[in-house]
Amino acid sequence: MNKSIQQKGAHVTTRRLLDMKQNGEKISMLTAYDYTMARILDRAGVDVLLVGDSASNVFSGHSTTLPITIEEMIYHAKAVVSGVHAESGRAMVVTDMPFMSYQLSGEEALRNAGKIMKEHECDAVKLEGGRVIAETVKRITDVGIPVMGHLGLMPQSIYKYGSYRVRAQEEKEAEELLEDAKILEQAGAFAIVVEKIPSSLAAEVTRSLTIPIIGIGAGIECDGQVLVINDILGLNREFHPRFVRQYADLNTVIEHAAKQYVEDVRQGTFPSVDESY
Repeated sequence: MNKSIQQKGAHVTTRRLLDMKQNGEKISMLTAYDYTMARILDRAGVDVLLVGDSASNVFSGHSTTLPITIEEMIYHAKAVVSGVHAESGRAMVVTDMPFMSYQLSGEEALRNAGKIMKEHECDAVKLEGGRVIAETVKRITDVGIPVMGHLGLMPQSIYKYGSYRVRAQEEKEAEELLEDAKILEQAGAFAIVVEKIPSSLAAEVTRSLTIPIIGIGAGIECDGQVLVINDILGLNREFHPRFVRQYADLNTVIEHAAKQYVEDVRQGTFPSVDESY
């Protein structure tokens, strides 16, 4: 068994992630949005739980991540932190700062990051963007709030891109992304997610920075990987990007269980005598 999974009492910190990169240990990261799932994933030994603004899609049914509010993010984060604390308390919990909670000014960004940290005691926040938010990242980290960056395909900017295609395929954009990663590191970010970029570029970013690089659709050379929990469990039949490996088909399992329940109720076979008081 993986040593990091065995050490369930050791809470994953920014220092631990840096050590993992230096030691060549891969970092596992999954999204979580509720108490029950957080307990399961912490028990499974996942290193980092991301309370992603993807909750806008998978929980609220929006087509983008933009509509979710900071209050909704805090609601989900509280549940996830409670779930981790109910188990081993090992997993690090990182919370996405939602669209327009950090873009208007450094002061507002700091206030909202502090609000997220104070209201549910997560371990860090995550922001999308490169050099344009570098001063904001520095301001937040300077007061002691850890920041994870996010480059490449940035879902909060989807209307700017106009599609979910692979980013930084052209040399100019690739050079800018590498420079943005270095700027984020200098600003104090403890790790960076790179989404849907060429694997060769992700490898170069990983080699060029001292902080961990977490990939999603960015190849095997990253220091770790992150995926949306609903995707790996097969809960969404309509979403099948090539970078997702489906580890279960819970959509079918849950539908079958619900159909069996409906049938038992209609047939009068549930509840039985043993299931009654």
